[in-house]
Amino acid sequence: METDELYETAAPAEVGELENIPETAATGLAILAERLERLAALCERLQEDNRFLREQNQALQAEGSALREQNEQSRSRIEAMIVRLKGLEQTS
Repeated sequence: METDELYETAAPAEVGELENIPETAATGLAILAERLERLAALCERLQEDNRFLREQNQALQAEGSALREQNEQSRSRIEAMIVRLKGLEQTS
């Protein structure tokens, strides 16, 4: 049965009907509602944590790229110094 069909064929609950729910069922519904609220809160917290971790990951990747670039520049300068020193050594 399709979900739409289920909603179309289901009889709407009357307010008076909800008052006649046995206490155990009402307690069960209250427990279920509480669990659902906690689950929704957990989902929100996880979404915030996920967003924070993604931002942190992006920042760390940018920092890593900058450090690799700096390392490459340092390597080039050191290699140039070595070449100059070898050149000075040969002219001496």
